[in-house]
Amino acid sequence: MTSAKKIGTFLLIMAAAVFLAGTAACSKKAEEQANQAESQPSMTEFEGKVQSAYGKYLYLPAARGFDIVTEGFDAASLAGKDVRVKGEMIPDKPSIFEAESIEEKGPAGTYTNVYQRTEPLTLEDFIDVKTREAYTLLTITSANKPEEWEGKGQVKVYGKLEETPAKEGSQEPPAVAIVVSDDSGKEVGRILVDSISNYARYYIQKLRLFDKFYFYIDVKDTVERRDRTRNKNLFHADVKFAGLF
Repeated sequence: MTSAKKIGTFLLIMAAAVFLAGTAACSKKAEEQANQAESQPSMTEFEGKVQSAYGKYLYLPAARGFDIVTEGFDAASLAGKDVRVKGEMIPDKPSIFEAESIEEKGPAGTYTNVYQRTEPLTLEDFIDVKTREAYTLLTITSANKPEEWEGKGQVKVYGKLEETPAKEGSQEPPAVAIVVSDDSGKEVGRILVDSISNYARYYIQKLRLFDKFYFYIDVKDTVERRDRTRNKNLFHADVKFAGLF
């Protein structure tokens, strides 16, 4: 083989080596970028008028199927306002959309940032579908049958929420009760509500067009027989969730 051919062969081999090395480097970089994209989900945006908001939760029609959640922020301040929300879904909680930022739309059509996530999200009062399925349906037929609810623990009951404002000057909190009726619409009894979680309040607000729905409650103490007979007050309870089913 002549010197010219040897030099040509050597250069060809070197060029091939450089090409293969470059290809491998590009492939590695592309793989690293793909892995990074998987570990950092892309952000999603929703725009529209806030229809419901309570505590850290808010709802936009554009985000149908999701409850938008903030942290360390009073979402109720945005009720009825036009906003743009940027955030991401939570894989193990498919109904929750974690807000990264929220911008409020002004009269001139410009947006101003009103929320930026700076704290880890906590969902202390959130109840997922699987947990709600464990709440059995409670049927009440009479105020004189405490065995129908005593010892039942976590149940759901169909009824109507009734809130009576406290008297002016009174130190007593507003009276809240779930009115339970029979199939004919006749009142059977009243469940005295001691507390309602923010998550439940948020859903009660979303259900404002409905008179009756299901309340997911923790059954507490039965009231005295005299009060049950006279006022049909049945027992105390804490409300954890509300829904149409």
